[in-house]
Amino acid sequence: MKIYTKTGDEGQTGLLYGGRVWKDDPGPEAYGAVDEAVAAFGVARVLAGEGLAERLLAIQRDLFVVGAELATAPQKRSKLEPGVSRATSEMVERLEGWIDGAVAEKELPREFVVPGESPLEAALEVARATVRRAERRVVSLARSGGLDGSDVPVYLNRLADLTYVLARSAAPEWRPSRTKEK
Repeated sequence: MKIYTKTGDEGQTGLLYGGRVWKDDPGPEAYGAVDEAVAAFGVARVLAGEGLAERLLAIQRDLFVVGAELATAPQKRSKLEPGVSRATSEMVERLEGWIDGAVAEKELPREFVVPGESPLEAALEVARATVRRAERRVVSLARSGGLDGSDVPVYLNRLADLTYVLARSAAPEWRPSRTKEK
């Protein structure tokens, strides 16, 4: 099997269940940003302890579900299976539970935080920023009419919130973002 197909050489890509679109259309932009988030969570997972690593792997798998939904033309989304190739409200609720649990364990700072307190915290901040980019791309897709009734926008919003909380939990201490001049 060859890795290159040459079918994308003219700037188009194939969608799940058929159809082709330009690679810079809102759908490929959205699922491409989600793919970047999967990779960013992979970096964080390498740095995480066992419990957090399992949770990050679950998030990566969820993001494959999100990507599948985004890579499917709206008229073909009825073929998608909830939780397998279509995001669900249960996926969102799971994230909300994780957020609530993490916040209960460690109070959040009341000021801006400069990333870089630890390698894991910094990796989680990169993942958070990447998820926010994916969220912006998904908003563009939704505004163009490509995501009616989808849980993807809410899922990505909660995921960015969770990732912020996880980054705070990974930081050994809080440091204010502003410094006093001497």
